[in-house]
Formats: sequence, C-alpha cells, structure tokens
Amino acid sequence: MNRSFVSSFRFILIVVGIVACFAVVFSRLFYLQVIDQDKLSRIVESNRKTFQVISARRGDIVDARGELLATTHEVYQVGVDPHAIKEEDYEKISALASILRVPESEIREKFDTRMREVNGPHGPELRDIHWHKLADNISRDALMRIRELDMKAVYGNPQYRRVYPSTSLAAHTVGFINKEGTAVTGVEQWLDFYLRGQDGWREAERDGRRRELVQFQTREVQPRSGLNVELTLDMVIQHFAEEQLNELVKQYKPKGATIIVSEPTTGYILALANYPTYNPNVFWKSPTEALRNRALTDVYEPGSTFKIVAAAATLEERLIRPEDELDCGLSSVEYKGREVRLPRDDHHLGKISMEQVVVKSSNRGAALLGMRLGDDRLYKYARAFGYGEKTDLGLNGETRGLLAEPARWDGLTISRLPMGHAVGATPMQVHMAMATVANSGVLMKPQVVRRLFDEHGETAVNFDPVARRRVVSSDTARTVAGMLAKVCTPDGTARRAAVPGYEAAGKTGTTQKIVNGRYSSRHHVGSFSGFFPASSPALVITVVVDDAQLDGIGYGGVVAAPAFSELAKKCAAYLGIPPSEDKPMLALSER
Repeated sequence: MNRSFVSSFRFILIVVGIVACFAVVFSRLFYLQVIDQDKLSRIVESNRKTFQVISARRGDIVDARGELLATTHEVYQVGVDPHAIKEEDYEKISALASILRVPESEIREKFDTRMREVNGPHGPELRDIHWHKLADNISRDALMRIRELDMKAVYGNPQYRRVYPSTSLAAHTVGFINKEGTAVTGVEQWLDFYLRGQDGWREAERDGRRRELVQFQTREVQPRSGLNVELTLDMVIQHFAEEQLNELVKQYKPKGATIIVSEPTTGYILALANYPTYNPNVFWKSPTEALRNRALTDVYEPGSTFKIVAAAATLEERLIRPEDELDCGLSSVEYKGREVRLPRDDHHLGKISMEQVVVKSSNRGAALLGMRLGDDRLYKYARAFGYGEKTDLGLNGETRGLLAEPARWDGLTISRLPMGHAVGATPMQVHMAMATVANSGVLMKPQVVRRLFDEHGETAVNFDPVARRRVVSSDTARTVAGMLAKVCTPDGTARRAAVPGYEAAGKTGTTQKIVNGRYSSRHHVGSFSGFFPASSPALVITVVVDDAQLDGIGYGGVVAAPAFSELAKKCAAYLGIPPSEDKPMLALSER
C-alpha cells in the first residue's frame, strides 16, 4: 500500500502564497483606510453631499418718482425626471406642450430618453438621467397649471429673470443684463456690485439617485438681496425727450441724435435720450450701434457752442469789455511774429463790439478773442470748462474727447479752436460746459443716480451734488448769459428756439463732418445747447443732430433749436416753472 503525502517544499510554497495574498489584501486595505483616508473621504463626501448656491434677488432700478425701470421676476426652469414618469403621464403631453409652448415631439423624446452615454474610468458607460430641461422662464401661473396636471415627474426650479417694464425708455442709462446674467452697460453695469446682492448657499446630503435628502440638510445661509437704485431721471421728462427725438427722426432721418436735460445747480440728469435706441428686454434684436450711448461715446467738433469758452475767458482775464470793438473785417492778423489767416464769417461784419461777436456768432471775432488769450490760457480755459477730459458720469464707454496741448498745435489752431474747430467733444461735454454758464461759473459733475436704498426704503448711499471746480466768476458767467440772452428778439436770428413767456439763452453749433479725411459740404452736425429762464436757470437742454437729411445745410438753428423750444415748453408746464415777467424769450443761434 502506497502512502500519500505532500512534500515539505510544496506545502511551504502553498502557505507562503496564501500568506502573500492576505498580505496584499491587508496592505491595500491599510493604504486605503489609513494612508489615503483623507482623499477617499473627500471623494465620498463629494458624492454624498451637495452644495447648492441660492441666488440673491437683484435690486430694482427706479426713476426719481419711483417708477420701475428694471426689476427681477421669479420664474422657473421646468424639467422632467424620465425615471419617475407614469404611463398616464403620456396622455398629458399635449396639455404640457401647450403650457410650455414646446413641440410635443420634443417633450415625448425627453420622456423616453432615460440613459445617456458618459466617459467612465474604463471607457464609455451608460448612466441614468434624472433631469431633462423642458423650458426656461416659465411664470408661476404656468407652473401652477402644470401642477394641476398631476405629473409628479415634471417639476420646476426657481430662477430669476431681469425685466425692463419701460422697454426702450432710458435704455442707454439703465443698461441691460445679457443672457449669461452679466451686466453689460449702463447703471446695471456701473452699480452691479450693489445691485446683485450676495448669494446664499445650502449644503445637504443626497441618495444614490443624487436626489437631495431634505431631512439631512446640514448648513444653510440665506441670500441677501441687492440694493435698489434711484436714478435722477424723471420718466415724464425722459418721455418728452424721446418723443421729441422721434419727431426729429421722422422729419430729418439723421444718422444719430442725442438730447440731454439737466438741473444746472445740481448736475442731476433729468433725461438722456439717444437715437438709435433699443429694447433691453430683447437687446439681441438690435444692431450693435444702437447699444452705444452716443451722449458719452460720440465725438464731434462742437462748432459755435464752443465760443462761450473764449468769450468767458477773455472777460474773466479782463482782456476785454463787452463794449470794446473788434475788427471782424480783417482776413489775417499778426500773431507772435507771424501772419495768421482768420476764418471766414457768413456775412461781412466789420467792426463790432465783443458782445456782438457772441450775438452774431462771428468766427473771426472768436479767433481774435482766442489770440488775446494766447495758446496756454485758451487751452487752460477749455480744459476748465471740461473739454478734453471725461465728465465722470459713471456709465461705461465714455471718451475724453480730443483737445491737443498747445505744444502740438499747428499754425492755424489758435484761430480755429475758439470757433469750435480743432477740438472733439461729446454731447455731454458740450452740455456741461453750457451748464457751467447757467450755474454761475461752477462746473458740476453730471449724475444719473440719486441714491441706493434697501428693501425697506432706507437709504444706504446718497449721491449728493458735486462741484468739480469754479471756472469763471459769477459776474463773468452772468455777463456771458446776458450776451446769450440778447439775440432772440422777434427780429433776431434764433426765433425757432423761442419759448413763449420765458426768457432763455443758448447757442447753436453747425460743423462740417470729416468724410474721407476732408470736411464735407453735405454732411453736418447741427446742435443747440441752452438754458432757461435766463436770469435764474432751472433747466439746461442740449440737442445734437448728426447728419440730418434735408435740402441745404443742417444748421443747428434749423434742426436742433426747434426741438429745444418744444421740449422746454413741455418741461416748463410739467415742472411748473414760473413764466418770465414782461420779458421776451431769448436765445442765440448762428442762423
């Protein structure tokens, strides 16, 4: 009989193999449970816990009277969990499609799609789908109608949508939020930090299907709503301005136009209107050029509206008196040892007083005033009136315009700058320069925001009037205002700017546009900037019309002054501005 046995070597080999297997297993367990514990714990936590951001409600934007210009509505994103669909839910697809305004075929397809292919650690793999988006921006009323269908698999998640109730009214001031939720322009962009508020968050646990388990919520921080913004704009005056702008567009079909209305003593903007404009609710339907705030971005030669700079500066420096005569019949004069050719006037004026230079808008007279000042002082006063620097209104896109330093001037600049050539300005710069004369010689900072306030109406931040600097004395400003106010008698040159019953002052500008590097005889920018009542200004109004289409030249006195008159009448009636007693309406115009 043979004895069965196992050799010692084979026995030892089997034992060593078994021990080695257990050693590998225990080593791996030790690595996972001890050495790599922190990393694996984080992975488990991330799979088990969910972190959800709770969006804050964006603050409202209102006008000076509290009228709503921008607000946030709570809407819902509606979706479906295809794994929770019951057989009877398919019979309700037609009703659901009608509420959501989505094709039935699209809803049916998402009802039937329950798996999706994803890239897993070992290649493509299928995973369950527990959320299919069906529609965005669904109102609460629509969501209630969906719930009445009793489809447990279909539900909505709240989200916020920015709405602009006044549509295109004051669109360039208010601005808009794009589809990605980013503030792009206007006050929306400028004060985005205050408007957007502070988001909250919620941390909770979820089950194997990645659904939130409310009973296991751990921490939650509530969001803080954004602050509300009260603008200086008055929507009644804004409506008047845009209504007048529409009349301009119908009559002259310009390439662009701007109207600005403000209080001279505070710098508060009551209306700011541009053409073309857009509806911020559907901003993507408008061309890019319509989104541009022309009052701040467009630069043009201001023309004769700039003549107030040389007039005020020479008076302030006591270089001339209103009654002193200037020879506007000269074609050239000597300046710093060289002959300088003077610009032309539309009519031969000969020797006229300094006051008449302003009244008759003499280009040669303005040039002679500029030469009395000299390069440095003319440049200094132009900068003091706000040319060549941003107005700091706060809205994005503003340009500083063009005003070269004297070292970069050519031989003709000293004779062309005083008449508003060789300088580039925005409508807002021209407006604030005229407002300086109306405000007794003090340049104010223009402002479109009056205050920030919370949901209880309590003021958080006030935007008080800011005086940037004194440009000329009150006596000089009063004298210049008097010059501007002497032109519009019934036989004067600015009868189209007249407002019956009110004394006013202003200045038109008409400049040739540069086309292909040369001044065009067919394309012009016509403007009018003025204030009323002249003796105690309540409003400053500026109208700029770019490339009006009409037979002849688009003079400021023809295309812009009438708009000033109509708008001034409406504003005076609305604000209850007392009529001037026994005084004619006064203004100033080139034509």
